[in-house]
Amino acid sequence: MLRFAALILSAQIALSAAAPLPLGQASKTGFHADRLKQVDQLVKRYVDEEKHAGVSYLVIRKGKIVAQQGYGTVNVDTSQSIRPDTIFRIYSMSKVLTSVAALQLVESGDLNLNADISQWLPELKALNVMTDDGLQPASSPITVRMLLNHTAGFTYDFFEGSPVHDRYKQADLWNSESLNEFIQKVSALPLLSEPGKEFHYGIGLDVMGALIERVFGETFPDYLRKHITQPLRMSDTGFSVPDTKRKRLATIHQQSASGSLETTAPILGAYAEAGRGIPSGGGGLFSTIGDYARFAQMLLNKGHLDGVQILGRKTIELALENSLTETETPYNEFSPADGWGLLGAVRLDVGKSQELGSEGMFYWSGAATTHFFVDPKEELIGLVFSQHIPFDQHNLFSPFRNTIYQALR
Repeated sequence: MLRFAALILSAQIALSAAAPLPLGQASKTGFHADRLKQVDQLVKRYVDEEKHAGVSYLVIRKGKIVAQQGYGTVNVDTSQSIRPDTIFRIYSMSKVLTSVAALQLVESGDLNLNADISQWLPELKALNVMTDDGLQPASSPITVRMLLNHTAGFTYDFFEGSPVHDRYKQADLWNSESLNEFIQKVSALPLLSEPGKEFHYGIGLDVMGALIERVFGETFPDYLRKHITQPLRMSDTGFSVPDTKRKRLATIHQQSASGSLETTAPILGAYAEAGRGIPSGGGGLFSTIGDYARFAQMLLNKGHLDGVQILGRKTIELALENSLTETETPYNEFSPADGWGLLGAVRLDVGKSQELGSEGMFYWSGAATTHFFVDPKEELIGLVFSQHIPFDQHNLFSPFRNTIYQALR
């Protein structure tokens, strides 16, 4: 019996040492422990019903992990199980790291939110806007702020509806040889709207990556590593996956014509091999759920974690304010309940959302069905990672958040 108890204690110590954040008990951090089990039941059901090949999730309250589990497989062809150190393509959740990098340069005085980006990217000085009368010169410059809050006029090649989107598809942005070539291609593309006038989700944070590269004088991946991922001990986060870690990389899945799950190729140039494609600040990062949990906790802590200060408190406070003005739109195009700060979507109106939550909660997701949210009022973080396209096809994210919130005391 003593030997068995010692083995259990040893396993608990090993788990704690390997955990990205301290472990805690649900009941001691303000949860109804029994009700929090609904999160686990929900995630397991999505895998059991073959909506997703594999799903990993984490719930953190008051700086402690209170629920963590993974179900299913990283690849239906190999049946390799999801693990805490599974590496995922996080796609647009990359934007939040890129935004933090930009805000660091604002803090240092190297950037200004209202600065014209053509100071560093002269290729983008004379852009045209697609209007009902054809192409017209943009009437105002693009600023750093517009890149951060998606009001620059850029879009994405996977959207539809205008000749601008067709031009984006033809440009093949994601297979550029470098960020310089990427910017050269962007310079030939028309804007969807006048800079600063409308919210259009697009490549602004990819442009920001190139801008940071010009300002910093080294590569964008080097900047992120030196100033964000290395200080935060996010050892599995980067724009490629080394050969030694490739076995931990999850494969993207989709539903076949018969309804079963099958593997499919990555989208948007998210190549695991170093040197392929560009270091996409808008969607190119790989990470583990544990690495991203540390990043999210830093944001909740108003810029610091484990003695490391990544951003200042006042910078975080500004970044979590809605940055969309009444002359643009107070809400983003995805939700009438949400605005957009300088990091991602911000919940402005819980009633309009028709979801459990708090005003001030901020979040974002990735194209292959990864998601995180941070609620400063509740000192709460939730992360759920899968690898499935189309994006959130089976509506996992909203129920995931609801099952967490309903368990709070």
